[in-house]
Amino acid sequence: MRTVHSLKELRSILRAYRQQEKTIALVPTMGNLHEGHISLVRKASEAADIVVTSIFVNPMQFGANEDLDSYPRTLAEDQDKLAPAGNTLIFAPPVSEIYPEGLANQTKVVVPEVSEGHCGASRPGHFEGVATVVTMLFNMIQPDMAFFGEKDFQQLAVIRKMTRDLMMPIEVIGAPTVREEDGLAKSSRNGYLSEEERAIAPVVYQTLTHAARQLEAGSRDFAALEQEARDTLTKAGLRPDYFSIVNSLTLKPASDADKELTLLVAAFLGTTRLIDNLSVTR
Repeated sequence: MRTVHSLKELRSILRAYRQQEKTIALVPTMGNLHEGHISLVRKASEAADIVVTSIFVNPMQFGANEDLDSYPRTLAEDQDKLAPAGNTLIFAPPVSEIYPEGLANQTKVVVPEVSEGHCGASRPGHFEGVATVVTMLFNMIQPDMAFFGEKDFQQLAVIRKMTRDLMMPIEVIGAPTVREEDGLAKSSRNGYLSEEERAIAPVVYQTLTHAARQLEAGSRDFAALEQEARDTLTKAGLRPDYFSIVNSLTLKPASDADKELTLLVAAFLGTTRLIDNLSVTR
């Protein structure tokens, strides 16, 4: 496994693989890898000859008061985790390699509709930053396929629409959320939780599963279910950002006619923002 930091070296290596007619998979990450990321790499290694994992803490997708400066940079530990998982190449560029003219002068990619609401409303500009950097990674690496976790459900919807709308010849593959034994979705930001907060955090998944069971049992009062979920989170000591029941494809508020639903949640526990989701077929 090799680690490269420049676009020139990356393209030189990938050119040789393409000449050998190797298939290439991309796993985009911001590093500080956990089992969820590693499971994506394993899936990618089963599907493609060559797996490229990008590690880049993208400043464009962080808001003014978010954790860009404190976000963990753990390249050495990430290398140790990736090597046995079937990864071929790590692309870990500095910010100057991705945004040589600075963020203010960077062309940006905007994905309408699915970027709106939910995390898009709570984190203005976030999905513009995600769509822009993923477009750049797609252009730099030109993979045959790219793997993303379903934990970031709205992000996955944004990337799928972007790829489809811009007619990129890349298969976007979503993989199920990897969870701790108590149901908490694995996330790099879980490391921010205190011991006391970590004990409370599984309430997020418990609240999702309770609402999902009610939907499966035939409940149609979406507003009441959403309010009940927000109340449950608040009583447990979290500060709900949103709890929404949406059409799984459009991410618009669910209607009684919808058969494929997704429950989306974001909530603060202390200073840590947790997100999760669960899909239901009625």
